[in-house]
Amino acid sequence: MIRRHFLKAALSGSTAMALPGIGWAQSISLSDIGGSILGGPPATVFTAREIVTLDASRPLARAVAVVNDRILATGSLEEVEAVLGDQPYEIDARFADLVIVPGFIAQHDHPILAGLTMSSLILSIEDWELPNGTAKAVSDRDDFMTRLAAAEADMTDPDAPLLTWGYHASFFGPLTRADLDTISRDRPIFAWVRSCHEFVLNTAAMEKAGVTKELIAGWSATEQAQSSFENGHFWEQGLFAVLPKIAPMVAEPGRFRHGLEIMRDYMHAKGVTFGNEPGGILARPVQEAVNEVMSSPSMPFRWSFTPDGKSLVAAYDDDLRVLRETEALIDWYGGMTSMAEKSIKLFSDGAIYSLAIQLRDPPIGDYHGEWMMDRDAFERAFRIYWDAGYQMHVHVNGDAGLDRVLDALEENLRRNPRYDHRTVIVHFAVSAPDQVERIKRLGAIVSANPYYVTALSDRYSETGLGPERADQMVRLADVDRAGVSWSLHSDMPMAPGDPLFLMWCAVNRMTSSGRVAGENQKVSAEAALRGVTINAAYSLRLEKDLGSIEPGKRANFTVLDRNPTTVDPMTIKDIIVWGTVMEGDVLKIQPAGQDDATLRQGWESNVHDFASHALRHALSAVHSHI
Repeated sequence: MIRRHFLKAALSGSTAMALPGIGWAQSISLSDIGGSILGGPPATVFTAREIVTLDASRPLARAVAVVNDRILATGSLEEVEAVLGDQPYEIDARFADLVIVPGFIAQHDHPILAGLTMSSLILSIEDWELPNGTAKAVSDRDDFMTRLAAAEADMTDPDAPLLTWGYHASFFGPLTRADLDTISRDRPIFAWVRSCHEFVLNTAAMEKAGVTKELIAGWSATEQAQSSFENGHFWEQGLFAVLPKIAPMVAEPGRFRHGLEIMRDYMHAKGVTFGNEPGGILARPVQEAVNEVMSSPSMPFRWSFTPDGKSLVAAYDDDLRVLRETEALIDWYGGMTSMAEKSIKLFSDGAIYSLAIQLRDPPIGDYHGEWMMDRDAFERAFRIYWDAGYQMHVHVNGDAGLDRVLDALEENLRRNPRYDHRTVIVHFAVSAPDQVERIKRLGAIVSANPYYVTALSDRYSETGLGPERADQMVRLADVDRAGVSWSLHSDMPMAPGDPLFLMWCAVNRMTSSGRVAGENQKVSAEAALRGVTINAAYSLRLEKDLGSIEPGKRANFTVLDRNPTTVDPMTIKDIIVWGTVMEGDVLKIQPAGQDDATLRQGWESNVHDFASHALRHALSAVHSHI
């Protein structure tokens, strides 16, 4: 076999004709291999206790050969050495007592929103293990108020605002301006609630921001209806109306950059090697600030952005201009960031954390659904991008919201048939069995957030959904049995951006009270591992390059102390991430710098437009009204 055929085989990633026992791209003799690679580039052979490849032809290995940033071969050490022949190589045995799995993929996360929330005082319903320490979960309302007061007392700058994130009214009861005033009447305090859909401000914050009754009286009827001056409470359109006033205090450039660095280090510590944000940035100054951190060669993982089709369609009446403006965004990225090719994010109904989801049957309690795009706008956006060959990633949480998505998909399939469109049903909170079958028939796939079950099933069994719907949220086993491809995501910060924890949630379906919710919807550990690797790559149309350890693919690995497919399923979340191999480079996790996660103090000069754009993007990424 001549050299060019060897190289083509080595880099093709095909294993359809693999040698028995060796991950290789063509069936040829070892002597042919050795003779064909004389003078080849040097290789590194990583050895490990186990290598879980997720390659059907070679599911387990002990060694993997890497040339530059690509995988050359897998197998036992002897088999890989035989493949290398006379090609120069070195053996890296630092993982001899560890386990290598394909590099984890953060299929759907929000780094800007995560950065802003993670750099605040976190007082949430769950623990957050961050690079600078752990923010412990709030136990009840009194605990929240006590810890908020202690944080305020510890602040040295008397003029610095206090931003906290994570309060959940469904767990702890309503939070009002009067409550925050008991903490301080002088320092501006901003409570960003767990759903990220609402802010509660104290009197000092409202006064410093210039939020008056007269200001609110000038807003639209809907903005006024979704605001409470008396309670300092602003949600949905009311939140976007007040945003320009509060943004300089909660999203200034110093906090923004610090938050991005926290997000970067956090995700690397969780083993992430590639990530994507659907609903990418539409403000150039914000993207440039993001690029300062995320495009840098020092980034330990690559990140792609999927544009926000909702905003683009709303901005332009001309369909062709919508597409031109979408495609023009590609120039905003570089280095370790990129725009996801021919992909777009759309929105159906509201968020699960605020129970603003659209349900077939009425909710239990005082909740009502919200549509994040009017039907005409949704159908127009779907048609524009469908006809242009885009892959749709559609945010949807309720079963009635899912009906709208599937109706649009079926209408467009019948009008303009497309093969392998891979429309992604994103979040997938509440659904019905008949919808799973319809997803399969229409060729859609699922990207699910399994943390909904862990965090919300107990409470939503009592209010909002009731026991049956709450326990059957995120029905992954039904999807799996139907043969639908599914992946897992965190929607960080809607859930911890920790792939091992997401696996644990999907495999065990253990709620915060310690019970199992929906035993019939559990999935296997191997299926869950696929959900954060090869299936996540498939959902981003990157499966030929990422997601498994096969010849020709990028050498992206996550290194663990145990095999997540063979440990006790209840211990999956406790597996330690040693580090990652990112396109051939070994990146060990650095130890945390502090014992406790604390609020960053010190404020840089305000840049009003930047702060407004940054906060607007962060909010728009996860919910409805712009």
